[in-house]
Amino acid sequence: MKNLKEIIPGILILVAGILVVLSFKQKPSEQQMTDSGYEIIKKWELPEILNEISGIAYIGDHRIACVQDEDGELFVYNLKSSKVEKSISFAGGGDYEGITLLGEDAYVLRSDGVIFEISDFQDKSPEVKKYLTKTHQLPGINIEGLCADSDNNRLLLAVKERKNSPLYKEIFAFDLNTKDSNENPLYKVALEDGVFEKVKGKKEKRFSPGEIGIHPKTGEHYILDGSKPKLLITAKDGTPKELIMFQSRDFGNPEGLTFSPEGALYISNEAEDEPANILHITLNRTSN
Repeated sequence: MKNLKEIIPGILILVAGILVVLSFKQKPSEQQMTDSGYEIIKKWELPEILNEISGIAYIGDHRIACVQDEDGELFVYNLKSSKVEKSISFAGGGDYEGITLLGEDAYVLRSDGVIFEISDFQDKSPEVKKYLTKTHQLPGINIEGLCADSDNNRLLLAVKERKNSPLYKEIFAFDLNTKDSNENPLYKVALEDGVFEKVKGKKEKRFSPGEIGIHPKTGEHYILDGSKPKLLITAKDGTPKELIMFQSRDFGNPEGLTFSPEGALYISNEAEDEPANILHITLNRTSN
């Protein structure tokens, strides 16, 4: 009995030590969840035809309009059935990067700044018009982001890259009354802003906008970067407010962004090591 009494304290110390070690092992994963800045609510894997998905727009009734960057075709994807309901052809082949909706009309952006208007896009024979904007004439420009600003009856266009503008990214406005854009941007996002300090590398490589959206409740602008996955949130005038870094394991190649009328955020990813997908996510904001 004496030997057992001598052994028991040693066993208790050993067990306590193991518990301490296990508690330390759990802390990094808990911290990672806290610091990630977002949470994935649901994921939809898309069919092969949407491998190159480049833009999404929430239609309503759990449906999302999608474009991909090779063919002039609009797809309607049902989140409830996880299926493509129908497709609508609007143009020939091209580099189509963004889609947005205003009422029954859809607008699709080609990367050179050309905009396609698809009136009554869900109709059997929708009318299609093409607009050569002033941004189309700017040298060395690549525009990938598009969203509707219904309060001002215009579309916003986010520039991914442009010749001779290495230290800022421009957001242009396309007036739906005149069906044209101004030669000057609505605002510029300076890559020297303090919000980008946590992004490693050269300043000119800090941010490459691939999509833009307007939050239906706050009016904030959400600008998505797919090259090094992250999301910039700005005020209505373009003043940076917060930068949320995404994990590449969750966002392989994010290029599409849209909101439901209630403010639910959806982001789409092109196919990489896994099928293309749409993610419903929530953000852990540090500012409002």
